[in-house]
Amino acid sequence: MVDLHDIVDTAVAAGSFKTLVAAVTAADLVDTLKGTGPFTVFAPSDDAFAKLPAGTVDDLVKPENKAKLAAILTLHVMSGKVMAADVAGNKLTPASVNGETLDVDGTNGVTVNGAHVTTADIACTNGVIHVIDAVLLPKA
Repeated sequence: MVDLHDIVDTAVAAGSFKTLVAAVTAADLVDTLKGTGPFTVFAPSDDAFAKLPAGTVDDLVKPENKAKLAAILTLHVMSGKVMAADVAGNKLTPASVNGETLDVDGTNGVTVNGAHVTTADIACTNGVIHVIDAVLLPKA
């Protein structure tokens, strides 16, 4: 049996979320995402962060931008554990942890605010990770 880890340790172990882990650390969200949960995290891969304009990530991890970074990161998190099968064939508008509504479309694969889920259902002790191919940005 595979030992499950919490969301943060799972992301670290995967090795393809270095930017996300650095951002979560800079925003002081590590303890939250190591918490009881359960959480559903739409985790942008390093490749997804690389699609942002040059310098965006470097700017966001600066201490003076911590609130903006936290708002972006919490848009990627939902309370509860939602597996891909739970949304298959459906269109849902759940609230993210930052309060903004997400547009989840499970009618042709799964997309979240237009970002495609590339790997679904990575089980963790305190929730689940779904890998997405773009960084979600708040509407405000």
